[in-house]
This record gives sequence, C-alpha cells and structure tokens, in this order.
Amino acid sequence: MGNESRNNVLFQINTEAEFLIAALDTFRFQYAHNKVYQKFCNYLKVTPHHVQNIGDIPFLPIHFFKEKQIVSNTDSVTATFTSSGTTGSMTSKHFVTDISLYEESYRSTFERFYGTPSSFCILALLPSYMEREGSSLIYMVNDLIKKSGHPKSGFFLHDVERLKTHLTALEAIGTKTLLIGVSFALLDFCEQYQFTLKNTTVMETGGMKGRRKELIRDELHALLKTGFGVDYIHSEYGMTELLSQAYSKGNGLFDCPPWMKVLVRDTEDPFSYQANGKSGGINIIDLANQNSCSFIATQDLGKKYGDDSFEIIGRFDHSDIRGCNLMAL
Repeated sequence: MGNESRNNVLFQINTEAEFLIAALDTFRFQYAHNKVYQKFCNYLKVTPHHVQNIGDIPFLPIHFFKEKQIVSNTDSVTATFTSSGTTGSMTSKHFVTDISLYEESYRSTFERFYGTPSSFCILALLPSYMEREGSSLIYMVNDLIKKSGHPKSGFFLHDVERLKTHLTALEAIGTKTLLIGVSFALLDFCEQYQFTLKNTTVMETGGMKGRRKELIRDELHALLKTGFGVDYIHSEYGMTELLSQAYSKGNGLFDCPPWMKVLVRDTEDPFSYQANGKSGGINIIDLANQNSCSFIATQDLGKKYGDDSFEIIGRFDHSDIRGCNLMAL
C-alpha cells in the first residue's frame, strides 16, 4: 500500500480487523524504510516473514528517540518535537515530515471524546511546556485554542490572577470551559484560589517536572477535585514520540482512538505480554506515526483491561528496563 493510501485509511479504522491489517502494513513499510527500526528488528531476528500478528511485531525502545533519527521516509522534516529534560540530559526528538498527520490525529481524537473545540472556551496553564521550544502539546493546544474561537480562550503562563478572573467570569455565565494544565501548575493554582466549578472540565497532562513532589494519581486527583470543586479530573496521555493521545474522563482509565492501541509487556520478558488486569510495561502502537515508528516500548508501567482501556501506575526505574533497551545498535 502506498504512503498516501495508508494515510487515507488510517483515520477510517473502525474495527479490530481493520486495525490489524493497517498495523501489519505499517510494520512492513517501516521495516523497509526505517533503517534504525530495520536494524533493531534484524538484531532480534524478526523480519516481515515472521510477523503474522500484532504480538509478533518488535517494539522499539523509546530511548532510541534520544539517540537516533527515527524516520521512515526521505521527505523534508517540517517539524521537530522535543521532550523536556533536566539540564544536561538528552532529550527525545520526533522528526515529523507530515504535520497534517498529527493535526488530523489530535483533532479527530478530541472530537471523538469531547466534541468540537468551538463548543468550549479553552484555557491552558502549561508553563513548563511554554518555556521551551518544540513542545508537541503546545502545538496541539494552540491549534485547539484557535479552533475554539472564543475571545477568552488562550494560554496563561504565570498570570494566574487573570486566569482566575476569566475562569470565574466564564463560570458565572455558564460557559462550557476546558481548563488544561500540567499537574504542578494546576495544584499551585487551586491552592491559591478555591473554586466550585459546574461548567468547567479540568484536564491534567501529568508531570510535576521537578517543581513539586511526585504524587500517585489518586492523591493528585483528590487534591485537584477539592481545589476546583469538581467531581472528576480528566487526563490526557501523550508524549513527544507519539502523534496520538489517549484520554481519561476521570476514573484513571484511558481510552485510545481506533488507530492507537496499548499492549502490556512482561517486565521480565519484554517479548511476551501480560493478561488483562496484570501490570507490566506499556507498549504503544500509534499508526499516526507513519513516518517515524508506530511501535514503541515506553518506560511507563500500567495495566490493560478487557475493553482496551488502560491505566498508568508508574514508571520503570533504570534497573527495571534492563531487558528492554537492547541499545547496542
């Protein structure tokens, strides 16, 4: 299947059978055109001849995005998304040759979960992301803010007084509002000002970014629910290395769009998979990553359930990822 045809099919996936066909076709394409991924597969002695099902596909350790240029074509790079990192640490780089794939992925996913952006006033509190270059989250939220079209939609870097004024005014007139923010900034905000929000969806994107003590999800959400006066805290799960996102509407369980799937690998044997409800390493298939790598072994720990929802329960430490990296390429 040609690349253009593959892209056209991608966002029309509705069934498991269609996903399987698209995933196997993507694997064959990326094995042929992504030299880093091909070398990794060959190291594992896996070629397209050996791959008949999703469970046969090798997943590239996410750390490769820090050390290699992960691309599956020779087109010009139109955007480079970079991860946040501590001073002196290596950051991941996701080289994007077709930004329209990212745009269609996040726009379609947002509409599947929340409806059109134009039905919201979108307020963004993402200071750690705004203070650096190359954030894919900022790219997405900026576009959703534009598509919102509401005059009060926008980013609030450190001007939390203005954010509080906007949020209070919107709440008073019953405007449907989305407040999306990094965890530490949302915590700081709702500790400074108390709210009782009836018309606002509060969505955290995870991460204390070294600003505050890391909290487990239940602790974080309990504090945010109290501070904002809401029954549920929504969550967005995405990363620099992906062009798709999963969303949770408040129970800690994330759901994916049809072109994205999560598998849970055994922490002792990265090439076998856990049964539903058992914890392990998160592997992600993101078919929107047509031009980089769609099969990624992350450093997140989680569980998957029978309805294909999943939860994140933590991250590997360096000793836990010993069997997953195979970095000698």
